[in-house]
Amino acid sequence: MSVSAKTEYACIAMIELAARYEADQPARVREIVEAHSIPQPFLVQIMSQLKAAGLVQSTRGATGGYRLTQAPDRITLADIFHVMEGAPDSTESNLQKPSPATEALCGVWGQIAKARAKILEEVTLANLAARVAEQPDEMFYI
Repeated sequence: MSVSAKTEYACIAMIELAARYEADQPARVREIVEAHSIPQPFLVQIMSQLKAAGLVQSTRGATGGYRLTQAPDRITLADIFHVMEGAPDSTESNLQKPSPATEALCGVWGQIAKARAKILEEVTLANLAARVAEQPDEMFYI
C-alpha cells in the first residue's frame, strides 16, 4: 500500500492537533512545519483541504492556529484518507480480456481493500496520539 506524501503529512498534522486537543491549544502551521519538517506551502494547502472538509477549524490572531473540530477519538484515518485521496481505487481488472486468473486476483484485491478500509476506520487520532506519547524522546549525547 502506498500512501501519498500529502496524506502522510495530513495525518501527521492531525496527530499534532490531537495531542493538543485536551489543552484546547491551537497549533500554528509554522509550529507543525518546524516540528515535522513539512514544506510550509504544502502544509498550508493540506490544512485548507482539512478545513474545507470540516475536520479542522482555524482562528486568526496572536493566539490563533488550527484545532480539531471533533474529539480525537471521533476522527479516523479513514476520514483523513477520504479527504486527501478521495474514493478508494477500484479492485476490478485493468485487462481487456478477463480470465479465471484475473478473476481470482480481483477477489484477493477486494479482500485487501476491505481489510485496509476496516483498519482505517478503526484507527482514531486518539489511538495515534497515544502511540506518539509512548515513544521515547530522542536523546543526543555530546
